[in-house]
Amino acid sequence: MAQRLTINYEKKPCYDIVFSRTFDEFQVELDNLQTEGRRICIVTDSAVEALYAQTILDLVKDKCKKAVIFTFPSGEQSKNLETVRQAYTFLIEEEFDRKDLLIALGGGVVGDLTGFVAATYLRGIDFIQIPTTLLAQADSSIGGKTGVDFDGYKNMVGAFHMPRLVYMNVSVLKTLEERQYFSGFAEIMKHGLIRDHIFYEWLLENMYEICEREPSVLEEMVIKSSSIKKMIVEKDPKEMGDRALLNFGHTIGHAIEKAKNFELYHGECVALGCVAAAFISWKHELLSMEEYYEIRDMFVPFHLPISIDDVEPEEIAALTKSDKKMDAGKIKFVLLKKVGKAIVDKTVTDEDIKNAVREICFNEEDMSE
Repeated sequence: MAQRLTINYEKKPCYDIVFSRTFDEFQVELDNLQTEGRRICIVTDSAVEALYAQTILDLVKDKCKKAVIFTFPSGEQSKNLETVRQAYTFLIEEEFDRKDLLIALGGGVVGDLTGFVAATYLRGIDFIQIPTTLLAQADSSIGGKTGVDFDGYKNMVGAFHMPRLVYMNVSVLKTLEERQYFSGFAEIMKHGLIRDHIFYEWLLENMYEICEREPSVLEEMVIKSSSIKKMIVEKDPKEMGDRALLNFGHTIGHAIEKAKNFELYHGECVALGCVAAAFISWKHELLSMEEYYEIRDMFVPFHLPISIDDVEPEEIAALTKSDKKMDAGKIKFVLLKKVGKAIVDKTVTDEDIKNAVREICFNEEDMSE
């Protein structure tokens, strides 16, 4: 039996997140959305299409007027306005109107891009999220933030557009290659660090089962993580206050992502950004040294990086200036007062950022000690 969370927007029920280990309940959810007589476009990438597009097409084709698939090349490099333009063209040629529906089938790139297309095509049409990566299930599919990159700058063009449904089949996580799976785990770890120390400790206690992708533990983990994000986005749907806490690790993480030309996965960059932010928290006398080192080291068992080579502290500091979280020329930097308690701080300097990047830079001398 599927479990569900209802996400409220402006204190009214907006959409449900459905948690399941199969796609069996998806047709029932389509019935609830009254899709008969509507066109449905499944938007996916080349990697996910081969795995799940036909399965979803078979489920929706008898529940709608017409079902089609739009596929684009997988990877962050496709998350841009050119792919959006191609999607618009496809929808126009398929005669989609404002009553029709998009389904985002894939990871964070697919979800963000599909949501942005849905927000802007004919001034807004409905869409559903079917996240197929841990990163998308844990974070990006929830909350209505959509967007694409612009000239390599992360998520610079976007809109808030709430989905009609988020359907999470946790069994698809079994098909993820290891590096992508653990990349998504960085966002789950982030949720514990910023808001729930009990959840953070639960993650550490269930380390083996998480690494082995034990189904019942995966389901519990995704539900707990989603509940944390639900609490934050309901309180601050348009990121005017508390929702900014979800950016913990992202300011430096996004800068590293761009500096490395997106060679690293998003979650890997977030993990590095979390370590750097914890280091700044220590230097600002919010965390103790012991707390910093414990946070840093806890990423290691989950196969996430805590050091990096070939980045320049000056370049990373400069790239943070183009971060969309700037406020009147100052970075809204998220720091930790303790595990489970994050704050927004506007006193972080360029020198703080440079020192943090130096801390996470791989040093050959460390290997000889």
